[in-house]
Amino acid sequence: MPTPTLSAPAPPLVTLHLWRVGAGRVPWALARMGVDRGRLRRTPGVRFAKMLGTGNGRTFTVRDSDPTRWAALVCWASSEAAETARATGVLPEWQRVATESWRVDLRPLTSKGRWSGREPFGAPEPLRTDGPVAAVTRARLTVTKAAGFWRAVPPVSADLHRSPGLLAAVGIGEAPLGLQGTFSLWDSAQSLRDFAHRGAAHTEVIRRTSEQGWYAEELFARFAVLSSEGTLDGRDPLG
Repeated sequence: MPTPTLSAPAPPLVTLHLWRVGAGRVPWALARMGVDRGRLRRTPGVRFAKMLGTGNGRTFTVRDSDPTRWAALVCWASSEAAETARATGVLPEWQRVATESWRVDLRPLTSKGRWSGREPFGAPEPLRTDGPVAAVTRARLTVTKAAGFWRAVPPVSADLHRSPGLLAAVGIGEAPLGLQGTFSLWDSAQSLRDFAHRGAAHTEVIRRTSEQGWYAEELFARFAVLSSEGTLDGRDPLG
């Protein structure tokens, strides 16, 4: 019998960076996305990293995409490594070019599934948190079944954006089609649970996902929010 693979410990710190660039910098951003993927992964202290495009997440198709906003999601081996990376390398280079930036520091609370064949957020210890929480969802669609998924998304997105307790939501993806997800920020774990388990459109999509086999790979993770800095669309969603 093969030995079961054990999940790695959860990273002590996960950071999400969102940068807005001017229209004239969009070609620079597109070029750097290709170059900086490898550079970010090779940064000392980085356990897992993804450079991401963004959008409004309302349909998860190309028309959602926002070529002036870009993102990075990074899992760190230590907070010291994250602090060192502020001074040199990929992250400060994007920071210098950005017309607006927002960073949020996170601690994994739960994680289920895989991203590019890995469990980036490990196996977090269950912890109670009374403050704001964040969620990251990510999926790789089964190509032959993507059309059915896209038809199901708009009602879920509408429910999400009018959900009580939602502070911010941004579509994130490694490619315009097929590899996509959402980062959402909530005022409490209860608000997130209410959306996940009580929203009619969302619970219907959960049911249909298992029936239709929309995803070739999927991940859902929940995080405690530690701190934030900067602005997102002119304000810090955490106030």
